[in-house]
Amino acid sequence: MIVNQAYRFALDPSPAQVRALTSHAGASRKAFNWGLGLIKAQLDQREAEKSYGLNGDQLTPFVSWSLPGLRKRWNVAKVEVAPWWAENSKEAYASGIRNLVRGLDAWRDSKSGKRKGPPVRFPRFKGKRRDALSCTFTTGTIRVERDRRHVTLPRLGVLRLHESARTIARRLDNGTARILSATVKRAGGRWYVSFACEVDKVDRRPARPKSTIGVDVGIKHLAVLSTGEVVDNPRHLAGAARRLRRAARRMSRRQGPERRTGRIVGSRRWHRAASHLASAHTRVANLRRDGLHKLTTGLAAEYGTVVVEDLNVAGMVRNRRLAKAISDCGFGTIRRMLGYKTAWNGGRLLVADRWYPSSKTCSACGAVKAKLPLRVRTLTCEECGLSLDRDHNAARNLAALVSNTGAGVAVHPQPQGSNGRGADRRTQFAAGQVAMNRPPGTAFAGQTGTVPPQGGTTNRVLTTAH
Repeated sequence: MIVNQAYRFALDPSPAQVRALTSHAGASRKAFNWGLGLIKAQLDQREAEKSYGLNGDQLTPFVSWSLPGLRKRWNVAKVEVAPWWAENSKEAYASGIRNLVRGLDAWRDSKSGKRKGPPVRFPRFKGKRRDALSCTFTTGTIRVERDRRHVTLPRLGVLRLHESARTIARRLDNGTARILSATVKRAGGRWYVSFACEVDKVDRRPARPKSTIGVDVGIKHLAVLSTGEVVDNPRHLAGAARRLRRAARRMSRRQGPERRTGRIVGSRRWHRAASHLASAHTRVANLRRDGLHKLTTGLAAEYGTVVVEDLNVAGMVRNRRLAKAISDCGFGTIRRMLGYKTAWNGGRLLVADRWYPSSKTCSACGAVKAKLPLRVRTLTCEECGLSLDRDHNAARNLAALVSNTGAGVAVHPQPQGSNGRGADRRTQFAAGQVAMNRPPGTAFAGQTGTVPPQGGTTNRVLTTAH
């Protein structure tokens, strides 16, 4: 199985190499801003000409924003625009133009309706201190040295790694991986190099290929499995809150950049405090990523089918009281990791419909409660008398969806429609089913649909994860 996989390693560059890395990142930003200014001026000119009553061939011709076209224009204009262009690799300028082309294509496709998801804004100019420093190399000498502690990049030479690169070196030595590109980026006060590789993975099978597990994510517990296992929420952000507050308070007391007074560059002590704050945030992000990787890797390697919910995370974080806790959990990251890890391990990921009442439905008899507030942590069924933790009950219902709808059967996404809650589709009933109002109380999930807000009635649906 051929997959695209990235490997990231921390760098330990010398002061001279740090200046070279910063220069290449600045060159990429320069090419990006130059191309964006060219395209924006041309589009503004055409809009102005249309307001004058011109149209058709009378308008200023379009400037092609294809990568070859913009690179040719850059090669003509670079002597005037960037007289210092020879100090950096040509890949630095190509990297900025490539990023611009991707942004413009995404904006165009989103505006025309070809791109799904939230609207994409028109690209904006990159700032020296606002945007991350990064640069991508696609050609030239890109390799991992034999000692696995150094890498070689075009014009930058040999860079020392902070950690061993044996994970990628083993595959390169065996011929099961090929480096496509290398990206250097500064994040959290440290430089990193990421290798985008084409990897030939061995076909795997989960330890229990015929087993199914439901995963219910939450704030009190990061994940509750249908087997009864509970994964505690480590709350990394809350644990580091004291350190973050101190670092932020220390930085606020320094002389930093201030547009009101015209101070562009902050003091040396401000930069040192800002670096400490960034390092603290980076540590929290690394701890969160490490825990999510361990959780999702274990699930994908053990079970053949993993069932999760289609959560509206964007809507959930609008709750000011829960936004920080929800963001700290990383619900979207869990689903994304399970998507590609189940495919790598020969399993599958199924996503339950957003309106499926996994918490309100009794996992024993199928009765659906009309209301179950968040403060009620235990589901008590009035039909069969089952008393079970609501998260464990939801996970059991998610796992049961596979057997109820038929193993191996995935319902294709239904036609899109608005439902007032941000869902990407409105579930349709099978032939013969009619949505009817019912009084508050309980009902059996197999006899009637659940009635979500806004009047959108839905039944159980499974969709394959993309």
